[in-house]
Amino acid sequence: MEEGLFLSTIGFVVVGVAILMFLAWAVPVRLWIEAIFAGVKVGLGDLIGMRLRKVNPAAVIRPLIAATKAELNLSIKDLEAHYLAGGRVDRVVKALISANKANIDLSFQRAAAIDLAGRDVLDAVRVSVNPKVIETPKVAAMAKDGIQLIATARVTVRANINRLVGGAGEDTILARVGEGIVSTIGSSESHKAVLENPDAISKTVLAKGLDAGTAFEILSIDIADVDVGKNIGAELQTDQAEADKRIAQAKAEERRAMAVALEQEMRAKVQEMRARVVEAEAQVPLAIAEALRSGNLGIMDYLRIRNIMADTEMRHAIAGGTSDGPVEES
Repeated sequence: MEEGLFLSTIGFVVVGVAILMFLAWAVPVRLWIEAIFAGVKVGLGDLIGMRLRKVNPAAVIRPLIAATKAELNLSIKDLEAHYLAGGRVDRVVKALISANKANIDLSFQRAAAIDLAGRDVLDAVRVSVNPKVIETPKVAAMAKDGIQLIATARVTVRANINRLVGGAGEDTILARVGEGIVSTIGSSESHKAVLENPDAISKTVLAKGLDAGTAFEILSIDIADVDVGKNIGAELQTDQAEADKRIAQAKAEERRAMAVALEQEMRAKVQEMRARVVEAEAQVPLAIAEALRSGNLGIMDYLRIRNIMADTEMRHAIAGGTSDGPVEES
């Protein structure tokens, strides 16, 4: 009986310890006391509900305490909903406090939307209060006289809270400013005019309203540096001249090849005509034989013909010619 009583006592102690550990986990008493003394109305039931909904009570209550001290009217439900949506409650609350101190109209719904959109709402508020400078990479452009200029600009921007959701970022600002610099230098008659008055680039680019549709407002564009680059116009002319030279050489080579082909063709025709002459000369003995057979040519006539041919060949040999070509009679 005593053994059973001892085991029951141990069981009660274990259950009691387990209950105390669960209450210590589920009920953040210290956080509840902090909220009460800070004037935040929160019940133990709310804190236990956060635990059961897998919400870190400190991530909601401590930002709420800071907002209450800053005289901002925020509700636990809104902060908890933003936490469950994957937002950063502390950054949103700090942004609201900073905006309130700077007299910037920023509601919790807009701040939460900006945070959920992936932007740092606290940094946006800071940039809205304290504008920052964005330096563009080196932008190369060519004036009308063919001289290349390399410019670097510093763009002072201020965050536009109302356009943070859906507005373009810094990369768009840099791309538009670079495009404006290229078009402004490209429309200049001479690179000397740009070097004499680089401020004209800033005024021209700034007048184009490059911040439209972006999350920023451009306050100023300052040309930090302008360097003279290559003589692109001369290089283009040189390249064009070289290309024209190659084209002319190619056409000349084409004409030479055609002339060589024509020469070979004429030689072939000469050989063809000589072959025809040889073929025609081969018909002469046959014609003589046919004339002898038919009685149109006598033996004495044939001998005279042979005598004349021999005499002609002798004269031709004495003159230093060949028997292939035509024979000139003296």
